Amino acid sequence: MNYFNTMITGWILVFGAFILLGNDICAQTAMANIQSRKLTSLNGEWRALIDPSNTGEYLQVWVGKKPVKKTDFYEYSFEEASVLNVPGDFNSQMSELTYFEGTVWYKKQFNYLIAEGKRLFLHFGAVNYLADVYLNGEKIGSHEGGFIPFQFEITDKIKDGDNTVIVKVNNNRKGNGLPGYGYDWFNYGGITRDVDLIETDNTFIEDYFIQLKKGSLTTVLGWVKMNGAGEKQDIEIEVPELNLRYKAITDDEGFAHVEFESEFELWSPENPRLYSVTVKSDTDFLVDTIGFRSIEVQGNQILLNRKPIFLKAVNIHEENPHRMNRAYSSEDAKLLLNSAKELGCNLVRLAHYPHSENMVKEAERLGIMVWDELPVYQHIQFSDSLMPAKLEQMLQEMVGRDKNRCGVVVWALSNETYPSTPNRNDRLIELTQKCRSLDSARLITHVVNTQSYENHTVNVWDSLYIHSDIVALNEYFGWYLPWQGKPSDTKWNISFPDKPVFISEFGGEAVYGNSDGPPDEAAYWTEEYQEKIYVDQIEMFNSVPNLVGVCPWLLFDYRSLGRMHSVYQKGYNRKGLISEKGGKKKAWYVMKEYFEGK
Repeated sequence: MNYFNTMITGWILVFGAFILLGNDICAQTAMANIQSRKLTSLNGEWRALIDPSNTGEYLQVWVGKKPVKKTDFYEYSFEEASVLNVPGDFNSQMSELTYFEGTVWYKKQFNYLIAEGKRLFLHFGAVNYLADVYLNGEKIGSHEGGFIPFQFEITDKIKDGDNTVIVKVNNNRKGNGLPGYGYDWFNYGGITRDVDLIETDNTFIEDYFIQLKKGSLTTVLGWVKMNGAGEKQDIEIEVPELNLRYKAITDDEGFAHVEFESEFELWSPENPRLYSVTVKSDTDFLVDTIGFRSIEVQGNQILLNRKPIFLKAVNIHEENPHRMNRAYSSEDAKLLLNSAKELGCNLVRLAHYPHSENMVKEAERLGIMVWDELPVYQHIQFSDSLMPAKLEQMLQEMVGRDKNRCGVVVWALSNETYPSTPNRNDRLIELTQKCRSLDSARLITHVVNTQSYENHTVNVWDSLYIHSDIVALNEYFGWYLPWQGKPSDTKWNISFPDKPVFISEFGGEAVYGNSDGPPDEAAYWTEEYQEKIYVDQIEMFNSVPNLVGVCPWLLFDYRSLGRMHSVYQKGYNRKGLISEKGGKKKAWYVMKEYFEGK
């Protein structure tokens, strides 16, 4: 029961809560499994006003005023405004917005009649980065963070018949944002994922956690949480394929403890077994597809279902390389994940932020493990007074959305932050502790690149590793750092000799099809030079103690405005094993052969 009490303590403040950041009330944490609920999609064409000077606030465009008298006029109008498709980033839809970072106002009109005794929620899959949401001329709240769902209850604000929702979207980088000013990917702005109306009963199943207890292959330990006033409710969880039915009763807070035993066919990359699971209450009924597996660290190994596993991974950004836009659909996910599977991967690192729910679910169906990551990237202002609340909010949102996806095996809480940054250690150690209180059954790590490389020796140390299950490090020997002698002669001085080691990034840049230059000189961006980096890296892997996996940077070439070489980069990070047009570079074949051998 101690483990259950710890989970409940971690989650009890999340449900239905509003988080106060600055002077604005932020959105509610999104309810679980919206796909199993009564949905009305607001996807499609939205009218949009481009507002680079932020004049819309002064003009109060959300009011939607129209001329009445002959002398009336207003310096805005949605009537003949541009049309943007939702979901979708605005940068790829209008040429004048290609590199735009700023404010765009979205407007959607819809008709709705809410049934008596029902509640209604406005749910956004993601908006990058700041969203202010107005319904029928009234501001209903805000949300900060570009990669996670959020919602607002609008039961008392919806009108029978015609309604108007207006969203102010701003993707400007913020010094105290997550991420901050530092980016090495394209800052796609807009309403980038689905928008839905969700109708529920007055009392409904808000959330649940149904996964194997840490260290067990047969015991499920979790909970169900109801939302809404009322007496205690009977809860029933059913797995028809196992002839399993478990019953519980909620407490005064709406929580029901869940614990039951069964002989599961365990999920794994070789056998991605998923079960249909129903969660019932007296007033609600949900269906989910859930798998069961165990992931843990034992000594210097990672065990999946109590068996050692080598993580054959690749980094992926949330971008459709062929269309040059933000990936969001199941089709986008299949394009990226099938490419990873062809390479021989059993894990994808979804860098450097939570990708769409479609990506996570498709990976689980395909038998690919998922590394979920917070956008705590490089130069974060950990000393900012709002940072603890922002970090906790984004952690709760990420874990809250994906906690029932058995394919998710790692929560990564930061990437390439620096010990010298004020308050970095305190903030991230606190975040790690909060993550364990929410879900201690998965692995937790921080990715670090502060190791030194001198006298043929890689010295690995960071205080964050004390609190991590895995020593995860990014190294670019052969690209940003030259080799010191033969790769096979590299020595490793790791201050945590009993922990598993994972190379989370390595590689170098090359233009697909380019062999025009000496193969031993980086300045010509040849496939041969990149290929040599991979050959040398694989040679070095043999000397890495406790190595449990490697993860090249990265699968596809992707857009990044900081990559300004006018001949070779042209606004792209060229470290991909595959070009944006789908061409496989020589290094792809090196990596595939290595994975086949593992």
